[in-house]
Formats: sequence, structure tokens, C-alpha cells
Amino acid sequence: MHKIVLFLLFFISGPTLHSQSDGQEQDQKPIPDAKSFETLHQGVFGGKTINYTATAKETFLTNKAGDSIATFWSVAYTKNPIGDVTKRPVTFIFNGGPGSASLWLHMGLFGPKIIKVDSEAKKDDGAAPYNLVANEHGLLDLTDLVFIDPVGTGFSRIVGKGKGKDFYGLNEDVASFAQFIRKWVTDNGRWFSPKYLAGESYGTTRAAYLGKALEGSGQNMALNGMILISQALDYAGSTSIHYNITSYITYLPSMAATAWYHKKAGEGKTLEAFIEECREFTYGDYTKALYKGNLLNNAEKDKIAEKLSYFTGLDKDYILRSNLRVLVERFQKKLLEDQGLAIGRLDGRFMGDEADDVAERPHLGDPASYQISAAYTAGINHYFSTDLKIDMDRPYITSGGGEGWRWRTAPDDAYWEPMPVNTAPFLGETMRRNPEMKVMVANGYYDLITPFFDAEYTFARNGIVTERVSMNYYEAGHMMYTHEPDLKKLSEDIRAFLTQ
Repeated sequence: MHKIVLFLLFFISGPTLHSQSDGQEQDQKPIPDAKSFETLHQGVFGGKTINYTATAKETFLTNKAGDSIATFWSVAYTKNPIGDVTKRPVTFIFNGGPGSASLWLHMGLFGPKIIKVDSEAKKDDGAAPYNLVANEHGLLDLTDLVFIDPVGTGFSRIVGKGKGKDFYGLNEDVASFAQFIRKWVTDNGRWFSPKYLAGESYGTTRAAYLGKALEGSGQNMALNGMILISQALDYAGSTSIHYNITSYITYLPSMAATAWYHKKAGEGKTLEAFIEECREFTYGDYTKALYKGNLLNNAEKDKIAEKLSYFTGLDKDYILRSNLRVLVERFQKKLLEDQGLAIGRLDGRFMGDEADDVAERPHLGDPASYQISAAYTAGINHYFSTDLKIDMDRPYITSGGGEGWRWRTAPDDAYWEPMPVNTAPFLGETMRRNPEMKVMVANGYYDLITPFFDAEYTFARNGIVTERVSMNYYEAGHMMYTHEPDLKKLSEDIRAFLTQ
């Protein structure tokens, strides 16, 4: 239709319009036909045999003029037959990044089949063979599942008049997800179904904002709940950099937990008891010392350094030379320095053997990432081709589209003072407008990216209704489901959250 209109306008307006339209055409990406793959399956979930349909497809997103600007790739698992839609929830699931596909939650926690990696973080799962198994802890008996890949990840891509700037930003990303969710709900007749969001890491940043966005645009959609895995709502508490006092406070208990795990601190104490002791010190003497700064006398500094050494397992003199402020990347290198190992950031249980033992930060990357990423990538590709019969003309991109991410929340013509991203107030507002909405937060004790104490700090303020928030803890890291006991516990906790 677009080409027919241009053809007719050529004869009305002459060669000048023809040359302009050529330039416009060259600036546009093709708009191919959307692909869709549907397969029927059966599995056992929650002790029940469930028949379900898997629908993997591309969905067009449009701009305000109605032009197609992108396709979102999603994989939906719906009970067959669905039955009464008013009693059958649907959960929309996505990972973070920004710029990460949903394969981690798909292949690690929620999907009908999941990839198995070493539960105790002792072995590197980087090379084949890999182990794909039925997810005995799956939730398809309770809820339909829709996995979403943002533009630039998975098979999602820009088409037509779309530009990267339309999607690669906090506001833009949320708007695209809101459009997709409304479209999916409408196309599948699910406006009366209970609706949940499940996000991980930046996916929780997105979810907190998305709850508010879904209330607007003249199509108010209320949510029943959110599942926030390794929350990252207020970035002041999850950004370990110099001079950010909040991060020194929020990261310390996770350092203590990790030191306890590696037997560098807390000898003779349970993990929970040691963490509680660290909480009291952090909110008390340590916070006071940080804000007092150079006004501390030498005796006070020495006392604080002694306690920090007790909790972190690091040398007291090193802590004094660090001015009582140890950055996470340095902690990763120093904790097991005597063994020539660097610990993971996503999960402090993981360890990597690096060539440069005196570097300030891990130089190979994060062992908690590079030791399992190939297994997850292989898992999603194998599963798509064998079980879901997906045949696409391009690779599945596990991460991308995050370059030049626009963090600005205010319009270009409005004053904006740069500050850490914080979508927690949006969650607080949404919970107060929607008194039926509840929130579950899943925290890994050994998560050195989004520390559990930051979750406690964030959810104790920002207008959040704490009575409707359930805090859950796991003896693993950012992706706590890689630890077999916590995969089971997390699934049980989500099951209780959905049914309570």
C-alpha cells in the first residue's frame, strides 16, 4: 500500500517528490512478514499433567502514525484448553541488561525445559555437552507464561521507520513493552485474566516503571502483582563507585555473606546470624562513620576498620588504606588473593583463575557469567529448533541494543539534573493506586551486582507499601536458580505468591 501511494503521488507532484521519496525509502528498513510457530505439548507441573500450546512469534509495534517500527519476539505457553480466562493468570517475563534477551529466566527458571549447570559453582559449564531437562519445578499449572525479548535482543528487531532511539532508553523501552503487553492481551482475549510481571535485574527497573505506564495511554491495565528477581530499582544502592556513600552501605552485608561462604569471616556463626550482626553494624556505626568522613579521629577509624575486617575477611591495613571504603571490584580480587582467585560479581560463589593476580579488578570478566553463558545460549538455540520447531533466518541475540542507552526520564526541553536511576517511587505510586497489587522480591545473599541489603533499603522507603511486599532470600547470587536447592525454593515461593 505504501508503494502504491508513492506511485500515485509521483504523477501528481512530479520529479521533485520522486527524489524525496527515494531518500525516505532508503532510510527505511524492510518490513518482512511476521513469522509464527505453534506447537502442542504436554508436561507435569505442580504434580498435574498439563496440555499446553507454545506460540513463538513476531509482533509488530507501531509509532503514533501507525507505521510498523519494530517486531517483538515472544514465546507464550498457554494451557490448552485455557478454560475460564478470569481464573487463569498470565505472567509476562523478561530479563534485564538493559539489552538482555529473556533466555536466562526462560532456560533457568520458568520455562517448561531448563538448562542444568553446576549447582555448587565449582565446575565451568562453558563447553559441551550440556544438559537440558524437563522443569519439574515449573508453574504452568498455575499461570500462562509469556517470555518477551526487547528490541535488539532475541529475534526482536527494528523495521520500517523505526530507529534505535525509539527503543534504547528507559522511557522508550517501557513504552514498547506496554504496547506489546496491551496488544498481546487484546489479541488473546485476556483482559479479564489476572496479570503479573516477572523481571530480573534491569527487568525489575523496567517492571516498576511499566506498572505505572500500563495505567496510562487511555488503556488502564491494572496488575495483580510483580515478581522482582534481584531487584535494581534505585541505582544509588547498586552502583559501587567512589564517593557514592549509599553503595558502601548497601554492599557491605553482601560482602560479609560472601566472605562467610568462602570461610574468610563469620567462623562458628550461621549465615543468618552473621548477616544480622552486619546489618546492625552497617545501619549503626558504619553509616555514622561514612557521613562523618575526615572528622573521624584515628582511634575511631581504627575501630571501624577492625569491624570491617571482621565482616569482610580483608586485611585491616588494606581497609584503612581504602579509607574504610572498599569497592566491590576490589573485594572480588582481594578476598581470595591468597589463592590467586577472583570471585564472581553476579554470584560470589564462583571463582576464576586469572593471570594477573595483582590487578585492581577482575580482567577476564565475571566468572559467574562466562562459566555458564555458553550453556544457556546453547540451551535456548537447541530447544527452539528441536522442541518448538522454530526456523528463523538470523541468529538469536542473547544481548544487544543497549549501546548509548538513554537514561534521561525528562523530556528534552525540560530541566533534568542527572542522578541515579530510581523507579521505586513509580512502584510506590502504583501500589497505592492499586491496593490489590502485591510484590514479591527475590534476593541472593551472594549477589554482588544488586545486593540484598539494597532491596531492604529501597523497599523501606519510596512510598512502597511494605505490608504487601514479601522479601525472600536464597543462598546463591543474582541468578539464584542456578543453585539447585534455591531453584526449588524460589519456585515454591513464587507458587505461594501466586496462590496466597
